[in-house]
Amino acid sequence: MTQSILITGCSTGIGYVSAHALHQRGYQVIASCRKPEDVDKLRTEGLTCIQLDLSEPQSISNGVKQALKLTDGRLDALFNNGAYGQPGAIEDLPTQALREQFEVNFFGWHQLVCELLPTMRKQGYGRIVQNSSVLGFAAMRYRGAYNASKFALEGWTDTLRLELNDTDIHISLLEPGPIETQFRANAKQAFLKWITIEGSAHESQYQQQLQRLEKETSNNAFVLPPESCVAPLIHALESPKPKIRYRITTPTKVFAILKRLLPTRLLDKILIKAT
Repeated sequence: MTQSILITGCSTGIGYVSAHALHQRGYQVIASCRKPEDVDKLRTEGLTCIQLDLSEPQSISNGVKQALKLTDGRLDALFNNGAYGQPGAIEDLPTQALREQFEVNFFGWHQLVCELLPTMRKQGYGRIVQNSSVLGFAAMRYRGAYNASKFALEGWTDTLRLELNDTDIHISLLEPGPIETQFRANAKQAFLKWITIEGSAHESQYQQQLQRLEKETSNNAFVLPPESCVAPLIHALESPKPKIRYRITTPTKVFAILKRLLPTRLLDKILIKAT
C-alpha cells in the first residue's frame, strides 16, 4: 500500500527536497506551502500541494481536511517542517515578535498534530517527524526567539512520545545544524520588521548580523545541503524502530556531546564563540 505523508513548509529548503524525494520514492506526498504562488509552483513540478499557513488556525484546519480528503481519510505520516527564525537580542524583541515566532514554530504544529492524531489513533498507526534544530538544545546569542520555540518543541515532543507509548504512533525529532537554505533571507525580513538597530546596546553586533544574513551562501565550514536531511527522514518514517532524535551535521553531534560532558559556564564560552 502506498504510504501517505503531509509535509509543511515545502516552498524551499528541507521541505522542498523532502517532498520531491519522497514523491520519487513512491509516497503519496501532500506538500503544503503558505503562499499560493508556491503552491502553484509545486503543482507544476508534479507534486500534490495545498495551501496551509501555520500562523492561521483556520488555514490549518482547512489543510487537514484537504489532506485527508486526498488520502481517503487515511494518513500514514506527518513531517512538521514549516518554520522561520526571528533574530535579535532578547531585550530588543517586543513580545509580539515572540508571539508570532511561536505561532508558526510551535502553536501551529501543536494544532496540526492534535487534529491529525484522531485519524492515526483510529487507523492504529502513524509516524510524526518534527524538524527541530541544534538550537533546540544549545542556545546561541541573538537567536532567542527561535531558541525558545525549538526548546519548547523538544519538550512538547518528548511529552507526546511518552503519552503515545501504548500506541503504534511513533514520533521523532530531526535536529539539523547549519543547512544551506533560504532561512537567512526569511530571518532578515523578520529582523528588519521587529528590531530597531539605532541606539541598541547590540548595535555593532547587529551590523555584523545583517551582513551575515545578506549573504547568499553560508560561510560555515560545516554547512550541509538540505538533501542531508532526507536519509534521516526516511529512516524515521520506515524503520521498525525509529530513533527518538536524528542529529544532522557535525555541530549538532558535537554540541550534543559537549552539553552532556561540560559544565554550563564552560559550554557558554564555546557557544559565545560559535555565534
